[in-house]
Amino acid sequence: MRTRVCITIDTEFSIGGAFGNAGREPVAEPLVWCNARGRSEGLGFMLDTFRQYGVQATFFVETVQRLYFRHDPMRPIAQKIRDEGHEVQLHTHPCWTLFEHEDWRERARQARRPDDFFGRSEADSVRLLEQGLATFRDWGVDKPKAFRSGNLQHDANLYKALKAVGIPYSSNIAAGVFQSGDPQYKLYSGQHLLEGVVECPVLTFADWRFAGKTHLKALTIAGTSFRETRILLEKARAAGIPMVVILTHPFEYVRSRDVSFTHLRRQYVTQRRLVKLCQYLQRNSEHFDACGFAHALDANATTSARNELLDVPLWHSVPRMAEQVIYDKYSGWALGRAAS
Repeated sequence: MRTRVCITIDTEFSIGGAFGNAGREPVAEPLVWCNARGRSEGLGFMLDTFRQYGVQATFFVETVQRLYFRHDPMRPIAQKIRDEGHEVQLHTHPCWTLFEHEDWRERARQARRPDDFFGRSEADSVRLLEQGLATFRDWGVDKPKAFRSGNLQHDANLYKALKAVGIPYSSNIAAGVFQSGDPQYKLYSGQHLLEGVVECPVLTFADWRFAGKTHLKALTIAGTSFRETRILLEKARAAGIPMVVILTHPFEYVRSRDVSFTHLRRQYVTQRRLVKLCQYLQRNSEHFDACGFAHALDANATTSARNELLDVPLWHSVPRMAEQVIYDKYSGWALGRAAS
């Protein structure tokens, strides 16, 4: 059986610093399309790449931003993704609910962790999920079968809420990003049943071990070299892990000089990693199935207690770290030079 590889894209707008600065406003389309020199280096680049190499991806699309963006700019984005043959699934950032109130700036100053799902009541999580389901109906997009929480936060109440609203699948966990402290949710890989919902975590791996300590890292395009990703895919296949979930965002394919995303240049390193991954999946289609998240689970939602922590050799991780630091400094210099 082929190992299913699910490239998942959290597709969202940004508060843009508006909670802490009265001179700033939330940012919508620029954070998704990421236009630089007349070309979309974010979503447009991703869709072109997926089309070229025959990859079906999963876009977890945020909906609560509608409370601020009343002209609904995410609607055509979600419809474009759907029309390209990709999955549109639900993503939620609770912080946008502050815009339900006229005094949202004051509430933002006083709120403690307004974007958390961890510690949120089941009833409030249900309310947020129902907002998302209503939004998908308004957009004319199929009811989501899968959900990803903002900041990859989770607890039992969230999974109970997902079951209550009829969403059977989720990808809320990345142990290298957030841990609730409950060992039940310290999941690195595989497919697990939590409160009646099938959870497939973003693959978490160890990129170094030293003096008895293990550093955990989520498998992302922006933060993982292609060589590391290839090693992890091959190890996952050898270990019998049925499904590998990879995380990315449209804005990671550009470098911005400002929070409003008006001065951009393409992020060559991240773009190259995505292209190489898609090429690899196409060339090795007899071993890997690059498919949508819900599609994979509809075909086989069998859960298991197996929870493999894969690793990559340190001598592969160090070059990636160096490359990212060097290119980040170069991009910052290039953006500053263009501005001057």
